[in-house]
This record gives sequence, C-alpha cells and structure tokens, in this order.
Amino acid sequence: MNDFDGAPGAPCSFTYHLVHAAQEVEARVERALDEVGLSLAKVKLLRHLHSAKDPLPLGALAEKNSCVKSNVTQLMDRMEAEGLVKRVPDPDDRRSVRAVITIEGRRKYEAAAKRLTTAEAELLGSFTASERELLTGFLEKLRGGVAV
Repeated sequence: MNDFDGAPGAPCSFTYHLVHAAQEVEARVERALDEVGLSLAKVKLLRHLHSAKDPLPLGALAEKNSCVKSNVTQLMDRMEAEGLVKRVPDPDDRRSVRAVITIEGRRKYEAAAKRLTTAEAELLGSFTASERELLTGFLEKLRGGVAV
C-alpha cells in the first residue's frame, strides 16, 4: 500500500511515483543479484573492472561510481577478501594501487549480468519496445538535469 497520494496533480506526485518505482526496481535487482552472492554496489564496481583493459586506480573507480574513495576502499577490502578483485601496484606511482578483477570476479560478474538481464526483461515485460526506448530516453534526460 502506498503511503502517499499519487493522484495526478497532487503535490509531488511525480517525485513520489519516481522514488517508489526506483525502490521497487532496486529491491528486484538486489534479489536477482543475491542469487549469485553480489550486491548492486559490488556489481557496479565489477562492471567497470570487467570492461577495463588495464587495472584502474581506486580514485577512478570512486569517480565512476559517484562516491568517495573511502567507500571504494572499504568495498575493495570486502571484495578482495571474497576473491573478486585484487590490488596491484601502480606502475606510475609507487604510493598508489590499482584494482583488477580476478577470474572469480569475472565469473560472478557474468552470472550477475545474466540475472540482471532476466530481471530487466521481467520488469519491462509489459512495455513495448518503443515504450522501453522512450522510458530510457526520459530517464537519461532526467539524469542529465540532476546536478551531481
């Protein structure tokens, strides 16, 4: 049951609908990722490392994930303990380290990507292809209008 008046024209109707929908989508995504033992935060980090040709500096990972470096450091600690990533020396700066995905991290990321594809298909199953395209465009436009 919703705890707000979502009637068109009600104060903040759009905001409430958007936030509620985002919470529902996030919960569905987290359930799908839990099936492979990952969280959305871990998958986001693995996604960047999976697509990178070279190990990435932790600062770059923080920037790509829109968070502070200390959050990435803590996440790296947990993921390194799970064998998903490892730290390697930065060849350009001996004071720094870079992150690289492990074989296990790659395997789990690929399994998570399959789960996410299935979850997305289920979430958007009632939308036509053109509606999905429009929705994606609207979300991109909305994100572009939000200052980070």
